[in-house]
Amino acid sequence: MEILRYIRKLPKAELHLHLEGAVTAETLVELSARHEGGRMDLAAARALFHYTDFSGFLMAFKAVTEHLRTAEDYELATWRMLQALARQGVVHAEVYVSVGVVYYWRRCEFEPLFVGMERARTRAEAELGISLYWIFDAVRHFGPEEAARVFRKAAELRGQFPSIVGIGIGGDERRTGAEPFRELYEEARAAGLRLTAHAGETVGAEGIWGALNIGAERLGHALSAIDDAELMELLAERQVPLEICMTSNLRTGCCLRLEDHPVRRYFDAGLMVTLNSDDPALFGSALENEYRLGQEHFGFTREHLRELAANSIEASFLPGERKVALLRGMESLE
Repeated sequence: MEILRYIRKLPKAELHLHLEGAVTAETLVELSARHEGGRMDLAAARALFHYTDFSGFLMAFKAVTEHLRTAEDYELATWRMLQALARQGVVHAEVYVSVGVVYYWRRCEFEPLFVGMERARTRAEAELGISLYWIFDAVRHFGPEEAARVFRKAAELRGQFPSIVGIGIGGDERRTGAEPFRELYEEARAAGLRLTAHAGETVGAEGIWGALNIGAERLGHALSAIDDAELMELLAERQVPLEICMTSNLRTGCCLRLEDHPVRRYFDAGLMVTLNSDDPALFGSALENEYRLGQEHFGFTREHLRELAANSIEASFLPGERKVALLRGMESLE
């Protein structure tokens, strides 16, 4: 409990978190009661979260999104997510929202739903003291045309909603690499958006090279970088932030054993490591538990945990003055 109290006191940023993957079974029950088809019981909601591999996870993720239908639904999901983060000492979050799923699977407009998300964001900033930026995420295996809709919507709405900070590509790397999105990333950068990409989660180091080659500033997972010495050197030299998600990698079967996870080797090699929860409701991966996992299984000391928390602030897309203020608040912790 002592180490957990220390972790909660650390001002942290959560940089790899999917809104839809933060919807708990209890919230899913509440959402189901709002729409036709009848109220789902808790056992049925929890059953949706059972899967055995990455493909099963994608289907579970889709099943959750089907219960997010209105602005009020997205508002509730966002508010509950931010409440959970605030309890863990998270002061800032940069959250992926699967706009590509809304367009491709749901075939509906996104702006009305986003209004609900923004209501929860502004409420949380006022009441909980936590800030949030949105990253519009495209599903890579839906193809570049669908991604273009997502990225251009982010650029269009950014003037009205400064909380929209960037874009990314998630989904199944085994079906589509990064290269088809090169021109779209150039267009997004020109529009002032920051660039992220899931890379090296389900494929080898070539997936990470591909993401870097199209301009990704931050990498989600980067699990396979350990297999390429040249890539490791480049990531350390450039200090490319890595959004590491240990429990997620275990639950999806991308990493078979915790002891095989490269997080400590990345840290010792001088890479810019940040710890993240990814889809906490689907994986049982609250951010504070990722820090505790690092301490218990990888020997991260309190000073190491402080460094990891500092990395999360430095790797965020926050303005420089806010980063400095948050980092200063970390100096007095013991």
